[in-house]
Amino acid sequence: MQKMVIRFTYIIATILMIGSLFYLAKYYHAMHKEKQETNLLNEISIEENITKTEEILESKEIIHKTERMLKLEELQKENSDIIGWIEIEDTNINYPVLQGLDNDYYMNHDYQKKRNMIGSIFLDKDYIWDPPSSNLLIYGHNIKNGIMFQNLLNYREKTYYEQHPNIRFTTKNEDVYYEIIAAFSSKVYHTTDQNVFRYYYFINAQNEVQYNEFVQNVKKASLYDTLKTAVYGDQLMTLSTCAYHVQNGRFAIVAKKGTPVEP
Repeated sequence: MQKMVIRFTYIIATILMIGSLFYLAKYYHAMHKEKQETNLLNEISIEENITKTEEILESKEIIHKTERMLKLEELQKENSDIIGWIEIEDTNINYPVLQGLDNDYYMNHDYQKKRNMIGSIFLDKDYIWDPPSSNLLIYGHNIKNGIMFQNLLNYREKTYYEQHPNIRFTTKNEDVYYEIIAAFSSKVYHTTDQNVFRYYYFINAQNEVQYNEFVQNVKKASLYDTLKTAVYGDQLMTLSTCAYHVQNGRFAIVAKKGTPVEP
């Protein structure tokens, strides 16, 4: 009888132990599954938050577009060659900027692609937007009645520079001021001319040495000291027009990207 009680007790204890182990295994399995589901929900939540953040940033970008940027987008529907708008406050320079497949078309066509000997203000065909080249080289005719880039010649005087130190340049992605760092007279040199500064060849620096060499040359050529310069990595802009101090004369101003225009 005593042996039967002991055996029965042993059996009950064994059953209880197996049941406890089964319950613990089931419990840990459920906990693990719940943890996996929680992690999955967290990942989904993170992705949703990232998506919402991107949507908010995109929304802010639209909200922070200036009126000029919005007008430019509308203008680009008429002609996709319109890449920007340039303005120097209190001057006649206030025009759309175009970029063609060559540097000839917009010398005698307006922004609506109508033939016009006055032409357009246009960006050099070799400028690349993504990633951006180092220097926005922009051309315009010197028209005697003061339109297009004729007003650039006023920068021969330092007092004029002091009154008009900035260039506003607007694209669909940004609206910023460029700070003028130099203004100088030059010419288109013959291929045989040596030891001359051909500013009109500089669009993209291959390295820091080339960039710094260009900046040093424009500062050296400048008619006066603006007390401003550029460092490697600064986006540059060069405005170039014809001048008549010498045969094939040119006049240019160089600026660096500065502060954004407030919406």
